[in-house]
Amino acid sequence: MTLNAPLFKTNMFEKKWNYIPFRSLTHKLEISLPEIVFITTFPPRECGIATYSEDLITALENQFSKSFKINVCALETNHEKPEYLQKPIYRLNTDKKEDFLSMAYKLNTNSNINSIVIQHEFGLFAKNKETFERFYLNLNKPILFVFHTVLPNPNNTLKAEVQKMGEKAAAIIVMTKNAAQILNSDYGIPFSKINIIPHGIHLSKIKDKCRLKEKYHFEGKKILSTFGLLSPNKGIETTLNALPKIIKKFPNVLFLILGKTHPCILKKDGEQYRLQLEAKVKDLNLAQHVLFINEYLSLPILLEYLQLTDIYLFTSTDSNQAVSGTFSYALGAGCPIISTPIPHAKELLNRNTGRFFEFGNSNQLATATLALLKNPERNNQLSLNALHKMAPCAWENSAILHSKLIQELSPQSKKLTYQMPPIKLDHIQNMTTDFGMIQFAKISCPDLNTGYTIDDNARALISICQVYEKNKDPKYLRLINIYIQYIKHCMQPNGKFINYLDIEKNISPQNSNENLEDSNGRAIWALGYVCSLKEILPEPITSEAERLLSKAIPNVEQIYSTRTMAFIIKGLYFQNKKENQYLIKIFADRMVQMYLHESKKDWYWFEDCLTYGNSVLPESLLYAYLRIKDKNYKIIAEASFDFLLSKIFKQGQIRVISNKGWLYKNKKTKNVKGGEQPIDVAYTVIALKLFHKIFPSKKYKEKSKIAFNWFLGENQLNQTMYNPSTGGCYDGLEEKSVNLNQGAESTISYLLARLSVI
Repeated sequence: MTLNAPLFKTNMFEKKWNYIPFRSLTHKLEISLPEIVFITTFPPRECGIATYSEDLITALENQFSKSFKINVCALETNHEKPEYLQKPIYRLNTDKKEDFLSMAYKLNTNSNINSIVIQHEFGLFAKNKETFERFYLNLNKPILFVFHTVLPNPNNTLKAEVQKMGEKAAAIIVMTKNAAQILNSDYGIPFSKINIIPHGIHLSKIKDKCRLKEKYHFEGKKILSTFGLLSPNKGIETTLNALPKIIKKFPNVLFLILGKTHPCILKKDGEQYRLQLEAKVKDLNLAQHVLFINEYLSLPILLEYLQLTDIYLFTSTDSNQAVSGTFSYALGAGCPIISTPIPHAKELLNRNTGRFFEFGNSNQLATATLALLKNPERNNQLSLNALHKMAPCAWENSAILHSKLIQELSPQSKKLTYQMPPIKLDHIQNMTTDFGMIQFAKISCPDLNTGYTIDDNARALISICQVYEKNKDPKYLRLINIYIQYIKHCMQPNGKFINYLDIEKNISPQNSNENLEDSNGRAIWALGYVCSLKEILPEPITSEAERLLSKAIPNVEQIYSTRTMAFIIKGLYFQNKKENQYLIKIFADRMVQMYLHESKKDWYWFEDCLTYGNSVLPESLLYAYLRIKDKNYKIIAEASFDFLLSKIFKQGQIRVISNKGWLYKNKKTKNVKGGEQPIDVAYTVIALKLFHKIFPSKKYKEKSKIAFNWFLGENQLNQTMYNPSTGGCYDGLEEKSVNLNQGAESTISYLLARLSVI
């Protein structure tokens, strides 16, 4: 079957979130920004490198549009001159020698250009290879070559060709360790010039597989798929030969062949290869089990096809294929993969993410496919493993690594400025039922079995109140009401709060196993914040908060837990009732006594170690100063906060105290990596906002931006902690990886930081 429905004719430029078009040189706001020129094919030219470049440039623009501007020099031929939606500044016809000469002159004489990125594939410059060589050798800007193909065992001519590029390059990017090793061992290019940045993938919302199958009318089917521009080296016939054995056991299997014929193949041979495949489908009586979707699919539709796929089949016949974007996209979408052993696949695929089979071996392919189809639970685990494996390859992370490399190569580059993401509440709404916010998530799917906590719902209440303060949108009142009702539900007859409820709204045994004082403090903080918005929130909501506080406050005077006292001080500050100010003084005085007892030279803190949620302590003491006007509170708040900042800001980044090892006063602590929690970063950003207000100083403003940039990738792994496709935040930054689960605490922490960054 071949499908050519209008449904799939979606413009490629519609596929980006917040797409930013290329900027004119006359744009007044950007006249001083350094310019980076990408020499590459570009959509709508149908080419893997074109798609790659568009995805990378979009990620760079989305994240660093205030650091530099990007222009494209689009590679064309006599027969391929696309009509661009946003016209690139430059065009280079690789069939014309004179175009190379004029382009070199344009680039060399433009003083705004500080670096050039050449997306290199041998076929792009094959017609005028010597002219291309003279072109790049005569460029007077730093050149970054991105090699999409690295061939092993080169002959002398090929070796000399690549070596010349290596000598001219300021840096080289390859996408696999294997390619880097070949460049070094077979071409003699030093590792110092080689940078490995994996092929990017798209972060996407995880959608329900069954619903997607219904949407595309594949109910009850086991979906096998492959995608990409069709050509003989795709090896599709290997799958067709395997299908009879597969459908004998699973007659509900449907194999999707997604993609148009490659333009170069189409120009040379027409649809000969596709017609051969269609004839084979007919000969093998597979018409009901194979669907050709002869379209260049837009990204949203492609990602949905990949998410409804049960097993992705990568059957390339090219044993030297250095990298495959289709392979990366499939694995990044969570597809269990069965693949031929190309070098790229051998680096990414293992028993935890998929299976291998030998080139052209249909029997092996059938056996591997049947093994996975027979074990749905194993298949689901492979899918989760694939998502975790590919997270570092997100285009957002690729953009960070490219930007840092370009910055190193260009002395006149500005310091990287991260673009502030728009406020997005999709994941918070996804995690919130009619009763409250679910505690944890598996990736971005709420894990209902983990139930609810007052901790999460209190923080959620504060964050959504702050969003409501900004835009007064009535739609957020529903969430505010849900969270305050959850807090009410957790209040016991004695005026204290329990923390944990299961999904059936029953009290969890965890409440008897943990100290709930901090949870009570957070509830009071949240309720006090609601009371501070009497002028804008509906009266029933603020009255409910006042009633709950009137029951809770009589129980707090005997609390001595440092953080609990800090949360209560914040709540009472925001409630702003004169009759409760004596409690602020009681708690603030206790914190002062703790500080005087523990502090000494080189240790200006309230406790004998720095643990979790540290910033809330000096912040609360500063709030106490604002109400009580005791200058000692202000002095100690500043001294303790500056001490904390000296311990967590290092080498231009924030590195909060790891939950794998606290920092003790009288003990030499090892340098622990990983275990950094979003909530600690968020509390620091929140505190910096208040300190900047009371002590107007550049240092607090600068640190606020540095701290918030931790969420965007300015951290020890150079990886984003914020997922722009969901609006969620990952649960933790570990030593070598990111915890991809997007739980309530992390996501709300990100939102609180986003709302507080100066």
